[in-house]
Amino acid sequence: MNVDDIAKSAEALRDAKHIVMLTGAGVSAESGVPTFRDKDGLWDKYDVTTLATPQAFEEDPGFVWKWYDWRRQKVKDVKPNPGHHAIADMEKWAEANGKRFTLVTQNIDNLHSLAGSRNIFELHGNIWKVRLWGTGPDDISVRELLECPLAECPPKDDAGKLLRPHVVWFGETLSPAVIEGAQHAAMDCDVMLVVGTANVVYPSAVMPYSVLRKGGTVIEINPGVTELSSDATISMREKSGEALPEIYSRITENA
Repeated sequence: MNVDDIAKSAEALRDAKHIVMLTGAGVSAESGVPTFRDKDGLWDKYDVTTLATPQAFEEDPGFVWKWYDWRRQKVKDVKPNPGHHAIADMEKWAEANGKRFTLVTQNIDNLHSLAGSRNIFELHGNIWKVRLWGTGPDDISVRELLECPLAECPPKDDAGKLLRPHVVWFGETLSPAVIEGAQHAAMDCDVMLVVGTANVVYPSAVMPYSVLRKGGTVIEINPGVTELSSDATISMREKSGEALPEIYSRITENA
C-alpha cells in the first residue's frame, strides 16, 4: 500500500468542508455479495437484462419476484466489511468536526446502512424495499420488506395490491429526488472518494469530473485501472476494505 497516497488522502479529507463518497459493486463484492450477473441453476437460462424490466414484471410478476427472492436470500446473511465500517466512521468523524459527508452508492444491498452510514443516496434503489406496482421511485408507498424468503410470491400489501422491488430496472429512470440530491452533493463537495467502481455507469460516472472541473480533489480506490484512473487526483490500486480503514486511521490519529 502506498503510504504517501494514504497520507495525501487523509490530508485532503482533514482540509475538506464537504466530502462525497461514491461507491460501487466492488465494495459489496469484498463482503461476498454476488454480482448482478452471477448465475445459478435455473437462472442460467435467462438474460437478466430482459428479466429485470417493467415488461417482464407486467407479463409475469411472480416469476420476476422468484428471481428477486433468490437474490435476497443470497445476500441476507452477508455482513458489512471493514470498508463499509470505515465509511460509516468517516461520516461520524466528519459530522463531529463540522464537515458535511454524503454517501452516493450504486449498490442495492443495504450494507452501508447496516454499517451505520446515514446520509445515503441509493442511486439504484434497495433490494430490501418495495413499492406499489405502477408507482414511481419517489412514491409514498416505498417501504421495507425484510421477510426472506417470501411467504407470498409475488407479495401484496394489506389491500391486496401488487408490490414490486424498489430497484431501478432496465428501461427505467433513476429517482428524480435521489439523482438531484447526489448531483447537488457532487457539485458542492471539495473532495470525492470514488471507491469500488469502474466508473462507467451514468450518471454517476460524470460526478467525479464535476469535482475535478471546479478544482476539487478526487481520490480513486479500486483494485483495477479504470477510465477515471488517469484523471483522478490520487488513484490507488487497493481494495476498499484495506485502504479506507488506513485512511480513517490516519485522519483520526492525534485527534
